Amino acid sequence: MKHAREMQTIAVAAISARAMAEAAANEGFKVVALDLFGDIDTLRAASRWLPIGAPGSLHIDAASVLAALRQLAKEGEGGDPVVGWIAGSGFEGEPDLLQEGAAVLPLIGTAPDAVRRLRDPATFFGFLAAHVMPYPQVLLQPPEDPAGWLMKDAHGCGGWHVRHAPWSMDEPPTSHHYFQREMPGLPMSATFIANGHDVHVLGFNEMNVRRFGTRPFVFCGAVGPVPVPEHIASRVTSIARALTVEFELRGLCSLDFMRDGETIGVLEVNPRPPASMSLYRWPAGTPGLMQAHLRACLHGELPSTPSRTQGKKGAQDTEDTEGIEIVFARRPMELDAAAARQLAAWPGVRDLPGAGQRFDIDDPLCTLTVSGTSANEVRARLNESRERLLKSLETLA
Repeated sequence: MKHAREMQTIAVAAISARAMAEAAANEGFKVVALDLFGDIDTLRAASRWLPIGAPGSLHIDAASVLAALRQLAKEGEGGDPVVGWIAGSGFEGEPDLLQEGAAVLPLIGTAPDAVRRLRDPATFFGFLAAHVMPYPQVLLQPPEDPAGWLMKDAHGCGGWHVRHAPWSMDEPPTSHHYFQREMPGLPMSATFIANGHDVHVLGFNEMNVRRFGTRPFVFCGAVGPVPVPEHIASRVTSIARALTVEFELRGLCSLDFMRDGETIGVLEVNPRPPASMSLYRWPAGTPGLMQAHLRACLHGELPSTPSRTQGKKGAQDTEDTEGIEIVFARRPMELDAAAARQLAAWPGVRDLPGAGQRFDIDDPLCTLTVSGTSANEVRARLNESRERLLKSLETLA
């Protein structure tokens, strides 16, 4: 299974499957996309689209996922089978759904049982503690003094589940909630490919998080690859490798961590293709990211493409730094035809909604992408483009 033409059709499923669908289509795969939005560019990349949840919910509907996978499996019995499906964002906290889905259509990624162990706070942080790996202090029960603590949900994604004290919840904490001491510094991630035994780190990224109401750390995008000191790159790589062996990680993944000067603190592992995969472009003539994902999962092969973990000697910049920024609605709006056309013409826009789509406050509108020679330059361009776009849309509305 070395080439895309041998794969023919794969399915990609996520809250938003556009990045995976585009990457797979560009590598010659025929793609079936399962997500919440059915954005214009997702439909363009995929041969088919199947909805698996309501756009405003930002939550995958399990029954819709299983129905879609059963439909694909049944259709494949008559020819042109879907070889398997890749689970992206939104599935990291759904090991039971992954297991049910894998019984219907082969899952190409980290096994559901491994995801279940990885997303169990006691197991994950217990492993880090046993192997003296750095992480912000964790409690499985609420601290007596909540000052300086965060409450997190190991089944959540995108930072929407993180709360400051005092915590307001409609339901009491469950076994997958935990409490973590807030750590100063810069939120970062390492994008890597795993084969269950070893890793190939593609590079390091700075994550962009912002406050949305009571949610202090919502993921809004990433910039990368960015250079990091060799000893930090080596340390994070060794941690990713140890976690890969312990939890049998396979395919595209990311390791989220805080960096405070020379100190790091591991936050979590996303055992699925991360949003940061969009920051990496491989040289022409080499297998792309989706092929690399499949090769690692199905054959245990890791890429030979050089990692982007170091900058130019004595410099703070990399030659090709990419940035992605999720643009959220600042007020309720409906996208009319004029606004949809303007959005489609905006430089570097992705995840394009169609005319007539309605958005509530804090709903994702689209994603912006830019390039630059440094992380600072990319962030400035993203901020400027986001603000101009929002003002422009609000003027039309």
